[in-house]
Amino acid sequence: MPSSHQILQVLTEDKPAGSMELLSTPHSIEVSNVTCDSFRISWAMENSDLERVTHYFIDLNKKENKNSNKFKHRDVPTKLVAKAVPLPMTVRGHWFLSPRTEYSVAVQTAVKQSDGEYLVSGWSETVEFCTGDYAKEHLAQLQEKAEQIAGRMLRFSVFYRNHHKEYFQHARTHCGNMLQPYLKDNSGSHGSPTSGMLHGVFFSCNTEFNTGQPPQDSPYGRWRFQIPAQRLFNPSTNLYFADFYCMYTAYHYAILVLAPKGSLGDRFCRDRLPLLDIACNKFLTCSVEDGELVFRHAQDLILEIIYTEPVDLSLGTLGEISGHQLMSLSTADAKKDPSCKTCNISVGR
Repeated sequence: MPSSHQILQVLTEDKPAGSMELLSTPHSIEVSNVTCDSFRISWAMENSDLERVTHYFIDLNKKENKNSNKFKHRDVPTKLVAKAVPLPMTVRGHWFLSPRTEYSVAVQTAVKQSDGEYLVSGWSETVEFCTGDYAKEHLAQLQEKAEQIAGRMLRFSVFYRNHHKEYFQHARTHCGNMLQPYLKDNSGSHGSPTSGMLHGVFFSCNTEFNTGQPPQDSPYGRWRFQIPAQRLFNPSTNLYFADFYCMYTAYHYAILVLAPKGSLGDRFCRDRLPLLDIACNKFLTCSVEDGELVFRHAQDLILEIIYTEPVDLSLGTLGEISGHQLMSLSTADAKKDPSCKTCNISVGR
């Protein structure tokens, strides 16, 4: 990589006889084929430069986020040096590109001279773009990692949702006794295609090992709505894997989506998330045994279930739990630990 002195060298003296002509400034920058950790870039330059240019310098900067964590390491501008190739060229790298992130980019062309110095053009105009979500193949990698620690399957019989009493009163009074879907927050992996896009009602299903019943503690409120599992999960429901993450703790979470077949939520998930076999997977199953539906969940993962349709409160029971409100376990807008080797993959975090 050339030194900063070489790259930033400014020619202030008169051009000596026989020296190279200056390079034209690249223009008409185009960014295309953007994914969560790559993009293609092209630009225009004078025909006389096409055979002379030996290197490209690419100045890539993450746009400042006013809500960024000021106590964390701040991203530094990334200067990329590449040998000249036919355009458009692909820029790829999970070490400097993150999903769903706004960047600005500018380019400069250069000719490496016999003495090792670089003759450089001016910088192009700056253009902005935003990287994409995880694709299905990235989610499949997360799914494989989650499967490795899911543990054995335990039986359960109800899905449950914890909240404050006022939440359920509002549903009864103003929502026709229905729990209405709402937009998923930004908790979990930054590249999850469900964050800020999918509407649903969150449920839990984990049980205590010693009792087989839902735990009496909750981070979300002392009131619990319980509904028989078959009301939400049955052969008419599709099951999708959506995310796998942790929050700087030993606990790991998997997000699954339950969507009635053909529903709006099902159509959203079909093109974006891996579809699971409801009777045979490592996370959440519904199978027929002795003529009855039997439900099981993974023991070693905390499952967060998104049901994509409204839920009628009359189909279940509502009551107060006796345990504590463990706020430290809340996943509301929780940020994923980017350093965890268990739940991260080799693309943007």
